[in-house]
Amino acid sequence: MVLKDYIKSRQELVDSYLKKYFSSEFLPERLYESVTYSLFAGGKRIRPVLAIASFEACGGKAEDILPQASAIELIHTYSLIHDDLPAMDDDAMRRGKPTNHKVFGEAIAILAGDALLTEAFVMFTEGERFSPHAVKEAIRILADAAGPRGMVGGQAEDILSERKEPDPRTVHFIHTHKTGALICASLRIAPVLAESSHEIIESLGMYGEKVGLAFQIIDDILDVTGDSDSLGKKTGADSEKGKMTYPAIYGIERSKAAAIELFEEALSAIEFMGDGAAPLRSIAKYLVQRTR
Repeated sequence: MVLKDYIKSRQELVDSYLKKYFSSEFLPERLYESVTYSLFAGGKRIRPVLAIASFEACGGKAEDILPQASAIELIHTYSLIHDDLPAMDDDAMRRGKPTNHKVFGEAIAILAGDALLTEAFVMFTEGERFSPHAVKEAIRILADAAGPRGMVGGQAEDILSERKEPDPRTVHFIHTHKTGALICASLRIAPVLAESSHEIIESLGMYGEKVGLAFQIIDDILDVTGDSDSLGKKTGADSEKGKMTYPAIYGIERSKAAAIELFEEALSAIEFMGDGAAPLRSIAKYLVQRTR
């Protein structure tokens, strides 16, 4: 299957599941509108697609892991809503549309993020395909990646480090936690749910770690070299806010080289997995070469 077709088909599976899950409105109506506004704002669904591809590489079927893969997208969307708030990055545009708080106000945006985060764990437990032990371990991995030892810790360090002298150790911490942790978890929960071997779990986790960091480095580069219209958000924001980024420390060319090296390390981690991991290899290449 051509990569574009593979990604599109898995995106459609996730979108279909999410639309069915949120087809029934909850009260207050304004909160429901805020939640669904951001959730269906045109995201690429990279994290759930990676979770599905990882599960398929373990011999599973995409449909079986849809609740768990889709739950990751809820956590990602919550993080974007909160990241855009005036108290955080104060962004006005996301995916070519006004950010959630610009449309619904700060209070409802905060609550929409809270709703998505908590609902993710309700969604994650949907279905009876997996053993209770596997679900428990997968939830632990996901919660750890989203919490203070993962995404939240990275976001906090990102804020605390603004306008400070760029430091390699700090920027590595920010990137591997704020962005990389949830991407890595997307890859790890699938083999855990499939009850695969320790070797496969660790290999897919290593792939996720490398791809997650490469993904954020490319984001850093695109903030400098990208086009606002194609990215759907303002470029140059990192520099304006004094963010610690790879280009700020290493420059564009060395940052590109670092992303390529991480891509090669990601491929090496899953080399032994054969044809079943072919989509993961193609997705890694796509993420490193993307222009939006």
